[in-house]
Amino acid sequence: MTATAYDADVLIVGAGPVGLVAALDLSARGISTIVVEEREFLEPPNVKCNHVASRTMEAFRRLGLAAEVRASGLPRDYPQDVAFRTSLTGPELSRIPIPASGERYTSTLGPDTTWQTPEPPQRINQTFLEPILARHAAEAPGVTLLNRTSFVSVSQDADSAAIVVTDLDGTNERTLRGRYVIGADGGRSQVRKQIGSKLSGDPVLQNVQSTCIRSAELYGLMSAAEPRAWGYYTSNPRRSGHVYAIDGKEVFLVHTYLSPEEAENDSVDRDAAIRAILGVDADFSYEVISKEDWVARRLLADRFRKDRVFIAGDATHLWVPFAGFGMNAGIADVLNLTWLLGAHLNGWADASILDAYEAERRPITEQVSHFAMNHQQKLAKPSLPENLEEDSPEGEAARRAYGEAMYALNVPQFAAQGLNYGYAYNDSPIIAYDGAEAPGYSMGEYTPSTVPGCRAPHFVLADGTSVYDQFTAGYTAIATPGADTEALVATAAERGIPFRVIEVEPSLLPEAYTQPITIVRQDQQVAWRGVGADAAEAAELWELLRGARVAVSA
Repeated sequence: MTATAYDADVLIVGAGPVGLVAALDLSARGISTIVVEEREFLEPPNVKCNHVASRTMEAFRRLGLAAEVRASGLPRDYPQDVAFRTSLTGPELSRIPIPASGERYTSTLGPDTTWQTPEPPQRINQTFLEPILARHAAEAPGVTLLNRTSFVSVSQDADSAAIVVTDLDGTNERTLRGRYVIGADGGRSQVRKQIGSKLSGDPVLQNVQSTCIRSAELYGLMSAAEPRAWGYYTSNPRRSGHVYAIDGKEVFLVHTYLSPEEAENDSVDRDAAIRAILGVDADFSYEVISKEDWVARRLLADRFRKDRVFIAGDATHLWVPFAGFGMNAGIADVLNLTWLLGAHLNGWADASILDAYEAERRPITEQVSHFAMNHQQKLAKPSLPENLEEDSPEGEAARRAYGEAMYALNVPQFAAQGLNYGYAYNDSPIIAYDGAEAPGYSMGEYTPSTVPGCRAPHFVLADGTSVYDQFTAGYTAIATPGADTEALVATAAERGIPFRVIEVEPSLLPEAYTQPITIVRQDQQVAWRGVGADAAEAAELWELLRGARVAVSA
């Protein structure tokens, strides 16, 4: 019988951030990929996501990308604050301080500067981020980028999955064969449709006009008394919206939010709305770079996989893009998947370990979709004070009160500690639960915990390095001196499982580390904790963690 010939281990449809990160992570695991994308290599994407979350930056750190991402986009001394104003050029009401990239590791000013992480968030537009990922992917071992190539169809059998692709003009049809396929082809995913996965939820939450503009004069019209900001929320009786600084010099993204009636009647004059948000008159000139109107939704796929074909990112979920967590959740999806694929394709995990992908990620994306929808609904409720722009003591008091309300309402999304660190995998087939319940979390708050399924709380080792920097491609045990890890080490070695033990003095450990041994996956989720194990117990544990035995809840 002839062995199956593979063009690559994994075929990836879509070279946005999710697909490119998948290729980079698989490359780091020695797994070959082919990435299919219709756009030219380094063709700029639409001006979309403006935020890279802390968990994503932690992953970029592991992949060697964090420093380059920090150095790109806005100037290193440009504040990444969020300001609330009556208009872009009008009075400031309040401000959420967020450090510039050059001060990100040292500043203590701002609600996200005390987080326990080696990599705080970074504000950078996708137009700067995606080329970084693409260039690194083009140079990564085992990665082949097929630009100007269209995906046609996907099929599979017991041993492989295949995709049919063509050149953009429909010619040169050919078939690529791999062990697995990842559909990272966005909200209109053809891969999703072809595996019979369906989106459901709330199809229309809000309609938005988005316009990317250029004006070198705009900063000169803003008050010199206030520092620049990355994001601006503007509120006035004529029009409310958001403005994001893209390059810190002359390019801005303006979001105009429409009422249901305005969307239905197509009655909003784009230029007039932009001028009301900016606070400029008809004599002010600006250049329109691009326009993209879109609908905020809350939709979730009913399945993330069909046998050897997986979907990730916007192909699996669409929601209001508050805090940039659409892209960031998509990257979290695919890094979960590539870790599982790496475990299996590198020979130390059973194929059933792949069942953990949907079991772990789908509940989390559903939770986050509701967080985003609920926040959108809260933002839609506050009514503007009638005297917000009035030049009087009463108007000043109204502005102060409204600014305080907007600050309190928006801190959770712009300092979303809970969304970064709070989620737990509560029903995974490859986590050894011990009967303890994971703490709850909100968009902005969470409780550090080592309950299996939670993110292992970060801390710094005695040599000043991040504990995360010491994690293996498989599992790492954080153990106190004298903890009984001998059987765990021996039985992991018998199975070829990447595993190391880091011995840490109790004085360095956060209080959440309540057991002598905490075993953590490379993605920082706790897989098991306890006092030790004999040979039989350790063997049983590793069989569960590598997907060869079904988990049993305590």
